[in-house]
Amino acid sequence: MIDLRSDTATQPMAEMRAAMAAAEVGDEQLREDPTVNELQRRAAELLGQEEALFLPTATMANQIALSVLGRPGGQVIAEERTHTLIFEAGGPAVHSGLVMRGLPGVAGRISPEQLQEVAATADELQPASIVVLENTHRSAGGRVWPLPEFEAVVATARELGLAVHLDGARLLNASVAGGTPAAEYGRRADTVTLCFSKGLGCPLGAVLAGSAATMREAWRGKFLFGGAMRQAGIVAAAALYALDHHVERLHEDHARARRLAEGLAAAGLPVDPEATETNFVAVELESLGVSVVEAEERIAREGILVSGLRPGVLRLATYLGVTDEDVEAAVDAIPRALGSRVAV
Repeated sequence: MIDLRSDTATQPMAEMRAAMAAAEVGDEQLREDPTVNELQRRAAELLGQEEALFLPTATMANQIALSVLGRPGGQVIAEERTHTLIFEAGGPAVHSGLVMRGLPGVAGRISPEQLQEVAATADELQPASIVVLENTHRSAGGRVWPLPEFEAVVATARELGLAVHLDGARLLNASVAGGTPAAEYGRRADTVTLCFSKGLGCPLGAVLAGSAATMREAWRGKFLFGGAMRQAGIVAAAALYALDHHVERLHEDHARARRLAEGLAAAGLPVDPEATETNFVAVELESLGVSVVEAEERIAREGILVSGLRPGVLRLATYLGVTDEDVEAAVDAIPRALGSRVAV
């Protein structure tokens, strides 16, 4: 089977496994693991922040950030299909007592005007508190925030007294696609998350970065949320290997996704290649009269696994391990499975 469901299907390469096996380790809870410490130093620099904290998952990183930045009763404002709102089990409300406020966006992006409207209608019982910006935006199809738009929303948040968290799980995809250093996004936020278990090809791990004062609070949150580890350098070594070897190659995933989008569009499927900015391809199913579940089943019978992006839309993801041959096989099989009107 060719697995195009998600870039979380990456497998650690032999060289990454060797780096993990050779890692120098210590007690991470005592801040004595040298490999973790080096990863945190490099990640902070990469993200334009003072310090970073190594954590098991990006979801935990997001939730710790919100717990530090907000207070119970405050509103977390984000585009309505942002990962923090819909894929983290209600975490802002459960863990931090925060009210989740989703706003309709364009390509996963909200506007300064929308923030101003929320702030104007909030009250002291549920004050506007935190803005979460996701880059790339998963449910929009891996779309990238242009830096000027990102800056404008952050500037408005500052004017309104709101904290800003950047869910940058796939921030390096955005950086490579747009040619903008990750630090240009990261330094503008109060906190920023980066995930290593997606396009970077690690088995697990994420970092949360911010100011030194914020990371002191996040360190307590790491224990509170159950993210403190012991000899974590074994997995931190995988992340260091990824930073050295798997960042620049992300453009290969993007090129394969674009080829896949163009091939499917040429075969008559409702795909917009111009919306394929990074490593996701979105297939709109409404005009085909097929549900996401049925489409998944039909395509799986052709030997390809795909998944849902949002209601009525399929996601095809490229990543380390997906080859040119896999892409061509998908271009041939998926239109056939979905009954495309144009023969390939």
